[in-house]
Parts: sequence; structure tokens; C-alpha cells
Amino acid sequence: MTSNEGLSVRILRVGEQVRHVLSDILQRGDVHDDVLARHMVSVTEVRMSPDLRHATVFIKPLLGQDEDAVLKALRTNTAYLQREVAHRIKLKYAAKLKFIADESFDEGSHIDQLLRNPHVAQDLGEEG
Repeated sequence: MTSNEGLSVRILRVGEQVRHVLSDILQRGDVHDDVLARHMVSVTEVRMSPDLRHATVFIKPLLGQDEDAVLKALRTNTAYLQREVAHRIKLKYAAKLKFIADESFDEGSHIDQLLRNPHVAQDLGEEG
């Protein structure tokens, strides 16, 4: 394994640790926020920067409800969440967290809708 491969594995591993810690914090209701208390939030993915100083956190509220309000609440509580992540995962620097909505579910259902369109299905033919 080259040092680049080792570094990328570490980045992925740390991202998964951050995802797990954030999921745990949100599931337990450790953040004292009314909006977050009313919503189940899935942390679907965390992408770390190569220097591990920045983490992009992809979230999806259960059933996609009140996504904007949930994002706002997470962003309001970012400092607390950063401290908790830094405390639970021993890293040299506390990663700066950036919360964004995970649109991959929406893209997946959009692709599914397109594939079910009669005109597209006609073009695909009988492949199976």
C-alpha cells in the first residue's frame, strides 16, 4: 500500500468515525435544540478534507421533513457539535463541520421516475 492509499483510507475512516459520533449525538438528543428534538436526522455521509480539518456532513431528516429548519438548527449548533466530535475522536485539530442536505435520495428517485417514463422504457426495449 502506498502512502497515498494509506492516507485516503485514513481520511475515509475518520469521516466514518465523525459520521458515527454525530449520529450518536443526534440520536441521543444531546443537542438542546427544539427543532432537532422534534426530528430524526440521518447523517448519511461525512467527507473529510485531506488535512482532516474540514468535514462536509450530509444529512437527511426522516421523510425529508423540514429540511431547511433542521439544517439551520444544525448550523446554529455547529460549535457544540465540533467540540463534541473533537472530544470523542482524538484528532490534532477539531474539524470544522459544514452541514448540507443530502440530495442523493432525491436524485435516485428522479432517475427512477425517468426510467419508468413510457418513452424512456420504450427506448430501453426488452433487455431482460
